[in-house]
Amino acid sequence: MSDCHQPPSTNALAGREVLIAICGGIAAYKTCSVVSDLVQRGVGVTVAMTEAATQFVAPLTYQALSGRKVFTQLWSPYDSADIQHIHLTDRIDVALVAPATANMIGKMANGLADDLVSTMLVSTTCPMLIAPAMNDHMWANAAVQRNINTLRESGREIIGPTEGWLACRSVGMGRMVEPDVLVDAVLKHLVGIE
Repeated sequence: MSDCHQPPSTNALAGREVLIAICGGIAAYKTCSVVSDLVQRGVGVTVAMTEAATQFVAPLTYQALSGRKVFTQLWSPYDSADIQHIHLTDRIDVALVAPATANMIGKMANGLADDLVSTMLVSTTCPMLIAPAMNDHMWANAAVQRNINTLRESGREIIGPTEGWLACRSVGMGRMVEPDVLVDAVLKHLVGIE
């Protein structure tokens, strides 16, 4: 493990909170490593998943890795004062969307909030990191690129994608970056918080 991947002092990360929003794509399996790595470094991780994401990795997996309840439904009871779970975004220091599908990127770029994840992301005011993952033709689509540019212009950080083997059995641009890249990006924001 290189020096840049050595965990910062757990004390420096104590009390830091990260929201990881997981969308429906095969790259959701990579996000398991991100959750585990951040938790091992002392970061509090809350996971929210779209319905499609639960078809790729079970919420129980993320619950075991984070040690916390995983949020999947907009209207499921959690707190009688906030059944939409919007208050969860009030206490986070960084939000990471990984994988970010073309659908969720479009929702974020246009301020749409029609499910749990999009509602939480629209109400998020902290730094947001977005890790796109999709087919190379989808990534090259003019509307997707327009949405990506809108998110960049609004201060969101886009991480990736990279070129590589895609779930559609081809090689192209659209592969989500590796977990260590995402962990490093989150830590960069967390250690800079005073």
